[in-house]
Amino acid sequence: MAEGERDEQWGPDVLGEGFEQLELPLGSDDEGEIVATLVRHRPRAAGRFTWPWEQRRGAASGADVLYVHGWSDYFFNPELARFWSAAGARFFALDLRKYGRSLRPWQTPGYITNLADYDADLEAALTAMGHGATRHGATGHGATDDAGGAASARPLILLGHSTGGLTLSLWAARNPGRAAALVLNSPWLEFQLSRVGREALAPVITFGARIRPTGPLPNVDLGFYTRSVSKEQGGEWEYSHEWRPDRGFTTHPAWLTAILSGHATVAAGIDVGAPVLTILSARSTIQPQWTEAMRSSDIVLVVDEIAERAVRLGPNVTVARIDGAMHDVFLSREPARAAAYASITRWLRGYEPGR
Repeated sequence: MAEGERDEQWGPDVLGEGFEQLELPLGSDDEGEIVATLVRHRPRAAGRFTWPWEQRRGAASGADVLYVHGWSDYFFNPELARFWSAAGARFFALDLRKYGRSLRPWQTPGYITNLADYDADLEAALTAMGHGATRHGATGHGATDDAGGAASARPLILLGHSTGGLTLSLWAARNPGRAAALVLNSPWLEFQLSRVGREALAPVITFGARIRPTGPLPNVDLGFYTRSVSKEQGGEWEYSHEWRPDRGFTTHPAWLTAILSGHATVAAGIDVGAPVLTILSARSTIQPQWTEAMRSSDIVLVVDEIAERAVRLGPNVTVARIDGAMHDVFLSREPARAAAYASITRWLRGYEPGR
């Protein structure tokens, strides 16, 4: 598909003005047709509100950013897009197959048996962005402008949250040189029961995946994370509760086997081939009763373990701990979000990815 033809296929997005989406066909699997959906931000040149962190522009000047969401999630944060656009980047977000905009009624939400299968989603998105490996060679740093014409090489920054951070880290390690930098927002790099718990649980889950791969696993989500995020329950964000269920998608043994395999790969040590910034909350609050502290801490992952795993992603890893941050740091209350954006800006100015 030519660039001009692809540009004509971008249509309006659910986020409204300034956002467009492009459906990316991925063939089919046992459940039928599958697609991914790429969202792009096209801010107006003037006349829009200026956020506090937009005062100093240019930290990501000339870069392309690709964001990938986490489990039971999709892209719904326009503020995040505005931050990267204000920093001089072109911002894109990908709803992976069977998530959000890409979820179809006949599909098992979020279901996959190998995280490497997402390579097809990522390659389709990168090709649409002008970073396709086939067209541009191993590094994939070539790009095109919004009109489809030739443009200078643009560094690629991968931005991943939770499971998306795990997926992007594994992809980058398999594709050295494609990304200029990784920014990971509370990446799910280790199982909540630690390495010992993961290694004890893995054989049981793997056996279950062989016997009944799509059998439902017990739901341990008590709805506390939704309570801390959703505007209807005291949080600050509005989103589709169909695409982001209050107690998460049903999990399955084959899916969990894929996740545990990814964790084992990271624990063994990988090299993503680029500088990494990992942003985490300063603390975790994981317990079976609700407390208001859950609005200012990570209630999904054990952040100290994630910080330790992050340094196994390569030789150049920075870990930033944000006081008052939740699991998705960019959904935290405004002071924590501002601190996170400031931390990204400082890091980008230090590394200047791809330049």
